[in-house]
Amino acid sequence: MLQQILLIAAGFVCLTLGGEVLVRGALGLAKRLGMSELIIGLTVVSFATSAPELAVSVDAAYSGYADVAFGNVVGSNIFNVLFVLGLSALAAPLIVSPQLLKRDVPVMVGLSILTYLIARDGVITHLEGAFLLVLMVIYLTASIILVQRENRESPGHAEGSDPAHRQDGLSAASSGAGPSPSRKGGAAALLGYAILVILGVAILVLGAKLFVDGAVSLARAWGVSELIIAVTLVAAATSLPEAATSVTAGLRGRRDIAIGNVVGSNIFNILVVLGLGALAAKDGMAVAAEALRTDLPVMIGVAVACLPIFFSRRMVTRVEGALLFAYYLTYTANLALAVTHSPWFEPFRNTVFYGVFPLTAVFLALSLLRSPRSAS
Repeated sequence: MLQQILLIAAGFVCLTLGGEVLVRGALGLAKRLGMSELIIGLTVVSFATSAPELAVSVDAAYSGYADVAFGNVVGSNIFNVLFVLGLSALAAPLIVSPQLLKRDVPVMVGLSILTYLIARDGVITHLEGAFLLVLMVIYLTASIILVQRENRESPGHAEGSDPAHRQDGLSAASSGAGPSPSRKGGAAALLGYAILVILGVAILVLGAKLFVDGAVSLARAWGVSELIIAVTLVAAATSLPEAATSVTAGLRGRRDIAIGNVVGSNIFNILVVLGLGALAAKDGMAVAAEALRTDLPVMIGVAVACLPIFFSRRMVTRVEGALLFAYYLTYTANLALAVTHSPWFEPFRNTVFYGVFPLTAVFLALSLLRSPRSAS
């Protein structure tokens, strides 16, 4: 028992340390490359923290476990929005960048719907996988071009849309004021920050493995079935790096990285992880009927829910973070009751569907209606 608890504790330490190292490296890259922290969060950080999803899904698809590969992507996207974003907002309210509202969140919603459309025939073919990868190249290219154009038109935009961040960043930026460093020094600094990013990812992956190994062993020692472990701890394991990084970034006031990491990870999971997974599978990636009935609609629903949450007051408040986190607990409880064929499953599902969902819709609608007044 003590060994499992020590593994879990070591995992949390690694996750915290890895998140701190990765955020520092990403911030350094953002300043050296002249890019906003939001675009770094949407690309470097989100891609790096999605490395576990990529490894698991491609390996599972190649080995013939296509349902595991597909479920990992869908489950990770649900976890990212409900758990990671919810926990990050609970730690510190998150101000939403206008770029996310105009482009990246609608892209995430559109890609979630696209996933359902290409999966509804029960398989994601090699051609559809290649198409997703092409979309990733287009998305990255367009994002970089648009950000560079915005930086030219509004020099202050590169420092992020968070006023608190801009003020906090003055002292950090002051050290770099004046003449730019030599080309040699600049290259050395870039290399150093890149090493920090790689080191942070390595520590995050190690932390996720230690945490999951310890938690699974502890659950088995307590007599919890492996099926429950599969639909809870293991499903969330590959997204623990995103959780650690976004919460760390939020606590340090780097809110563009915190939100950009979640949105960017979801986009990366669909376009790259699903795309490469479909190419790795011998006959394309098979999609289980149960995923089409339940998990995919949930993934679309949580993506769509980001729109009213983000647009209301242009921020994710602690109350909204608590709502997202509560929905993750509800989703996990629903899965656990379903797989154990519990007699409480039907009453629980009916309560959520006919009670909790309508109340949540009313809450989000009221928040959205109040947003113009709050913004003014």
